[in-house]
Amino acid sequence: MRPTTYLVPPPAFHHPRGRVWRALGRAYLRFSGWRIEGSFPPDPKYVLIVAPHTSNWDFLVGVAVVFAIELRASWLGKHSLFKIPFKWFLHWLGGIPVDRRTNHGVVGECVRAFEAAPTLMLALAPEGTRKGVSRWKTGFYLIAVQAGVPIMPVGFDFREHVIQLMPLFHPSGNLEVDLPRIQALFSEVHGLKERPVAE
Repeated sequence: MRPTTYLVPPPAFHHPRGRVWRALGRAYLRFSGWRIEGSFPPDPKYVLIVAPHTSNWDFLVGVAVVFAIELRASWLGKHSLFKIPFKWFLHWLGGIPVDRRTNHGVVGECVRAFEAAPTLMLALAPEGTRKGVSRWKTGFYLIAVQAGVPIMPVGFDFREHVIQLMPLFHPSGNLEVDLPRIQALFSEVHGLKERPVAE
C-alpha cells in the first residue's frame, strides 16, 4: 500500500485547526487506506465539485481530508443538518445551510459571495443527492459561469481509495456541451455504491 500524501493547500486555503484534528484526519485516511493524488491550483477562486456522491461515508472522507491537510473550503448542506449539537461544528467546517424546499436564489447568493471574497473555494456535490440520478443539478455550473470562476473536479474513488484532485475545467458557458465533458471526467471513478454517472 502506498503511503498517503499529505499535500499542503495554497496559503489562501490553508486553515490549521490544531494538531489533534490534523492527527485524527490523517489517522482515518491512513487506517482506511485512502490517499490523495493531484494538487490544488494557485487560483484564488473556484467551484470544487465532488462526485460520485452515493453514501454518507463521502462526507466522512471529506471531513478527514479537510482535517488531514488543514483545508479551508466552504460548502452547502441541507438546512436540517444545522441543528444543535451539530450546528456550530458544521459552520466551523465551512458549512452553509441551504433550504432546498424554497427558491431563494442560492445561485445568486453564491455568485455574490464570490464577488465579495478575495478568495473562495466552494465545494458542491453536483448530483445533489445520494440516490441515483440521470442528470446532475446545474447549480454548480451556473455559479461558476456567472461568477467567472473555473471548476475543479474531485473524485472520491472507493474502489481504489483515492481522492483524485483533477485539473481545473474552464466552462465555456454552453451547458449542453460542457456538462457531458465534466461528467466524463468521473467515468472511471467508483463510488461506494456503484451506479452510472449519467444515462
